[in-house]
Amino acid sequence: MASFHGSKINPDRFHKSQLKFYAILIPISILMLLPIVYIFSHALKPIDELFAYPPRFFVQKPTVQNFQDLVQNSNDTGVPMSRYLFNSIVVTSIVVLFTIIISTMAGFALSKKQFKLKKTLFEINTLALMFVPAAVTIPRYLLMDEIGLLNTFVAHIFPLLAMPVGLFLVKQFIDQIPDELIEAAKIDGANDFQIFRKIIVPLVKPAIATIAILSFQAVWNNAETSTLFVDDENLKTFAFYMSTLAVDTGGNTVAGQGMAAAAALIMFVPNLVIFIFMQSKVMNTMAHSGIK
Repeated sequence: MASFHGSKINPDRFHKSQLKFYAILIPISILMLLPIVYIFSHALKPIDELFAYPPRFFVQKPTVQNFQDLVQNSNDTGVPMSRYLFNSIVVTSIVVLFTIIISTMAGFALSKKQFKLKKTLFEINTLALMFVPAAVTIPRYLLMDEIGLLNTFVAHIFPLLAMPVGLFLVKQFIDQIPDELIEAAKIDGANDFQIFRKIIVPLVKPAIATIAILSFQAVWNNAETSTLFVDDENLKTFAFYMSTLAVDTGGNTVAGQGMAAAAALIMFVPNLVIFIFMQSKVMNTMAHSGIK
């Protein structure tokens, strides 16, 4: 036992016993970073390097010509690239905000409130996790047509507000909150909204951060709403514009590949930034899924 107590299992400072972990984790980390490095490198390649054979991983003569071509191509179509980006930013912000509100409120109700069909509603939500988007494309289009939202800005928002995985995650997280805490708040005179705002929301912040990331990625990278529900180019998003670059360049496929590489970087950077700022919360959600 003396030898066991003589050294810590997790020493505070570097110890030679940790070398075996570095030997495994450092190569894995480098391997995981390679796609990120490639996206940045690929976007800065001139045309000759984009089509070089054998392909080059790192750019040798970096240039911003691809980004200039991207802006110019958008202007030539009559709709500036800033318009597509503005639409994407507005749609993403609204959907993420309302997805968080809807998921947390519904999760609170399904977890801590008692009402008829409570289990049935949650089972329906769980069942919805099984459906891929392609399976509900036609019903979703018919619904959008029926309520008159086709070719409107709201067409980008309404279909994406429902997030079954977000509701499932929050509900499971709120289940870990002791009922005694809710009852004590009620005894002190707190109503449901006060309990939700002052108790539930602060305790489920890790789950909210996870929902924010998942929702952001789903909306920011979504070109389906622009393709199916919107005909007006001024209402379409940057994800849709990016999907057309490789084919809609007046037959110049070479230039299209360069612009597509630049657009891919623009699409990727916000995902990277939001994950860097919120990854600790996501790790807490996945590791604990509740309250210690």
